Amino acid sequence: MYPVIIFDRKKREKVEAWPEKEPDRVGGFGLMAFASPHQTYIPLPSDSGGQHPDHAALLSLVPIYIVTHASQLPKDFLVPSPVRQLVIGFDCEGVDLCRHGSLCIMQLAFPDAIYLVDAIQGGEKLMKACKPALESSYITKVIHDCKRDSEALYFQFGIKLHNVVDSQIAYSLIEEQQGRRRSPDDYISFVGLLADPRYCGISYLEKKEVRVLLKQDPKFWTYRPLSELMVRAAADDVRFLPYIYYKMMEELNEHSLWKLAVRGALYCRCFCVNDNEYADWPSLPNMPENLMVDGKAPEEEILSVLEIPQGKMGCVIGRKGASILSIKQCCKAEILIGGAKGPPDMVFIIGPVKEVRKAEAILRGRI
Repeated sequence: MYPVIIFDRKKREKVEAWPEKEPDRVGGFGLMAFASPHQTYIPLPSDSGGQHPDHAALLSLVPIYIVTHASQLPKDFLVPSPVRQLVIGFDCEGVDLCRHGSLCIMQLAFPDAIYLVDAIQGGEKLMKACKPALESSYITKVIHDCKRDSEALYFQFGIKLHNVVDSQIAYSLIEEQQGRRRSPDDYISFVGLLADPRYCGISYLEKKEVRVLLKQDPKFWTYRPLSELMVRAAADDVRFLPYIYYKMMEELNEHSLWKLAVRGALYCRCFCVNDNEYADWPSLPNMPENLMVDGKAPEEEILSVLEIPQGKMGCVIGRKGASILSIKQCCKAEILIGGAKGPPDMVFIIGPVKEVRKAEAILRGRI
């Protein structure tokens, strides 16, 4: 349906003709501008999970649709089915994206198109139409750092984001498998992930441009009609994610795949704390039978929410973050604080049960 272009990443030359404006050739994929109607390139995963023979990347030219009504979205997305399971790139943009902010755009990257779901013009009716897909086990949502997106969806639209593959978590697990340990709070950024030659190997300079604009005007994503820069930036945040997903799936072992599924589910819940201890959320993924690590079954992973008494958060964080950093270095658990976006009086701990309990004990000692 759309022209397929092959760019040989070894020889760095075109095999078929590019459109009039050529992409940035760094790593074979470019971040580029197109005149209206909006279009962009999506790297296609091959049967081997993302690597084309002869080290070439298959790129498909696809349209970008701005969606204001549910009828503009694919039926397979609106009506999830076990017969037609999907893997899509996913992200959200907004103003101060969290429970109290405003979700403005939701991006969906399919193999044949990118859809920018306009939550401002489409409103709650459009977002509610997307709820079955976002909560479905039959649609895998590939996202980079799902926590605040999930929080915004939950508190603004009542959507419990489910079945995500968080590429930030996946990257950390791959590093662990290969014997590389990261320091606390050393999370790969989306720009850093794209720059890694194992996945895309491209420079995402335009992201910095958008960040500058967001600092100058936090309402950047609220303006309508969407400018060419807004469309391009929104599409660029999702169009590589399915390709990265297939590349990462090749590298993750069974233990890491289970941890990826569990941690993704826990990260989705993280800032969506409620009074019923997440009883209305989908169950966590089951541990595969006979999964053994060093001769024994891996420990269950949990999320613990610790309420901090008023005025005591400073004791937890410490001067310039020294206290919370020392706790993170002592425990093999993720320790997250709501911070300015909130909730301001809670600490969220994710990891193996023993490590979570250890972190809880240390934190209680500090307060």
